[in-house]
Amino acid sequence: MKLYALCKKTWAMSLLVFALLVSLTPVSQAAAFLSVAQALENQNNSVQTVKGYVVGQPTGTSTVITSNYPNDYALALADSSNETNTDKMVYVQIPSNLRSTFGLQSHSELKGKSLTVTGTLTPYFSHPGIKSVTSISIETGGTDPTPDPTEPTVPVEDYYRTAAGKTGNSLKTELHNIIDHHTELSYSAVWEALKKTDEDPANANNVILLYTGRSQAKSTNGGGVDDWNREHVWAKSHGDFGTAMGPGTDLHHLRPTDVSVNSTRGNLDFDNGGTEHGEALGNYFDSDSWEPRDEVKGDVARMLFYMAVRYEGDVSDEPDLELNNTVNNGTNPYHGKLSVLLQWNAQDPVDNRERRRNDIIYSDYQHNRNPFIDHPEWVNEIWN
Repeated sequence: MKLYALCKKTWAMSLLVFALLVSLTPVSQAAAFLSVAQALENQNNSVQTVKGYVVGQPTGTSTVITSNYPNDYALALADSSNETNTDKMVYVQIPSNLRSTFGLQSHSELKGKSLTVTGTLTPYFSHPGIKSVTSISIETGGTDPTPDPTEPTVPVEDYYRTAAGKTGNSLKTELHNIIDHHTELSYSAVWEALKKTDEDPANANNVILLYTGRSQAKSTNGGGVDDWNREHVWAKSHGDFGTAMGPGTDLHHLRPTDVSVNSTRGNLDFDNGGTEHGEALGNYFDSDSWEPRDEVKGDVARMLFYMAVRYEGDVSDEPDLELNNTVNNGTNPYHGKLSVLLQWNAQDPVDNRERRRNDIIYSDYQHNRNPFIDHPEWVNEIWN
């Protein structure tokens, strides 16, 4: 009996030790990784392993692109795969020996994947970062199950089917036929539409203003100082279409802007140079042109490309809008400066916010798309 009791006691102790080991193991494993939020708070040159989702490629202190990656040199991590606020991202400098495996130009499919990165917590691009990286690995099953609201959700495989293989004027004509005859809004309906198309992804009560980049309450639309109003990116006097249904209410070129900034832009053509705007920093203007901030240069260009294709004057009450390489176009149905717009299209690639906006206009309002958001390469096929 004594031997049985001793064995029973020994077995019970063994089970207790085993249970303790099992319970402790996950804790020690979890402690091996820092979250992105922790990495942001501990930029102290220590060597750590950070776990996060790939959200894009950093190209500047506050700029992360999500497509058309220029190289394999860097990636941005966040604690959520749908994060768009760069303040919540850590920038990773990819060493040369790992670029062919983890660079986004070579492997764009990594976006949304969960990675662990071991390296030194120190700023990169003057932003919290990880440098001197020694290892990067993909987490098994590491795709964020939360859907990304900025990702395109509308299937477009067949939308441009008839444009396949076309170039030049033939492509321009076919795209016009595809996007023509959209559902038109009244000018008053544009207010509510912009509250959805330009909603701040970080604050559903706000919209993002085009030229300032400011997040502002949806309820502050109007004509007062510091209100936001409806900017016609293709100036409505260029073709004299005003606010008529069709070109005057087309959401693909209407954006929320600060009232006074909109007034300064007026009907200026687009070009580089001038004096920086005191309220809309990063925007420049002179007597005949407006230069928007870098973050939306491509957006502006692609809106104008859309307008030049959508409105061909083949309907009696619609203007024939065309791009040219001049400024001071006045009331003529032209907008410039084409050579600069081509540069801006290449300089500022399409991002997910543009794609999301395109999807919303297509699915909820006009039921047509901006082809140059879906296929930016078509710009050079038409205007070469």
